[in-house]
Amino acid sequence: MQYKKTEDLKVGMRLARPIYNRDGVLLYERDSKLTAQGITSIENFGLIGIFILEPAEPVPPMTEADIEFERFQVVNVFAIKDEMEKILSTGKTDKLDSIASNIIKSFGNLDDKVNFVQNLRSKEDYAYKHALNVAILCAMMGNQMNLKWQEHRDVVTAALVCDMNDYGVIEKVYESNPGIKRYCHQAGKIAEWVEAGKMDTSIQLKKGSKILAVAQVYDDMTAMSLDKEAPASSVTAVKYLMDKSEFYSEDIISALIHSINILKPGVCVELSTGEKGLVIEENRRNFLQPVVLVFNDNTILDFSDQYVNEDIEITDIMKTMDRRHFMDEEVAKNYGFGKLEK
Repeated sequence: MQYKKTEDLKVGMRLARPIYNRDGVLLYERDSKLTAQGITSIENFGLIGIFILEPAEPVPPMTEADIEFERFQVVNVFAIKDEMEKILSTGKTDKLDSIASNIIKSFGNLDDKVNFVQNLRSKEDYAYKHALNVAILCAMMGNQMNLKWQEHRDVVTAALVCDMNDYGVIEKVYESNPGIKRYCHQAGKIAEWVEAGKMDTSIQLKKGSKILAVAQVYDDMTAMSLDKEAPASSVTAVKYLMDKSEFYSEDIISALIHSINILKPGVCVELSTGEKGLVIEENRRNFLQPVVLVFNDNTILDFSDQYVNEDIEITDIMKTMDRRHFMDEEVAKNYGFGKLEK
């Protein structure tokens, strides 16, 4: 799989990811071959580039939930962009509350974890994609933390506007809702404390502020961007948060871990020995202690066994260019590997 800028696209290339318009209508399905008309449509659509398949490469696995997640991102990035531009020009919003409510409706009541797949960002759309993904993470983590409806919506709304605080957006639009301003202010304070290496324990942090702070860091670290170095894996990002538990509460980090798939069956991993392996059974109590099949000798390591994890650990996830780092879970199941309840 390769990422190709729009100007480098050629007729006959196969799409690795579906393409939607701003209304969520599917324009091109995965494995579709590009035509001259299709390339023109992609240019007119304003895409900076797309992922294409190698000539003999099979289509990578995507569940219906994965496909819907991408469609949801496309629709709501455009909605957020339109609304932010309106706020900056008029100081008013018509749809931001409904966007927040829709995010909670879609991601704030889930029983299962989500494959939180990042989309590529440019300078032009980074702010909108960041705002959306932080809001989605806040919705899922708020559900895990059993936030009340008003607090849940305020945290998600704060995620949408927090990075635009320099423009006075919160004062213009949410002057009557001090909770949103408080979440943004305190999340910013946490970031300052991390940078300074010292926490101000005199400030009573709200739960929503701590959720927002964790979501911002996770998305910043794992986001794919044309303008920065390779992003961190989900394992690296969560390990960073755990190492900074003085600033990022353990219960909030746990809420993140229980919201997204990290080391699920089919994920390829790197071990501290330099070997590579495949997760065949996840550990729901401690995501860093799954069961792994080592590639070079077919050894099976159960990282919940203290005799294993004393000598070896999972250091990172093996990832491809588009960060789809796992095989089809059904393939693992067909070989007799299921989920391990721990």
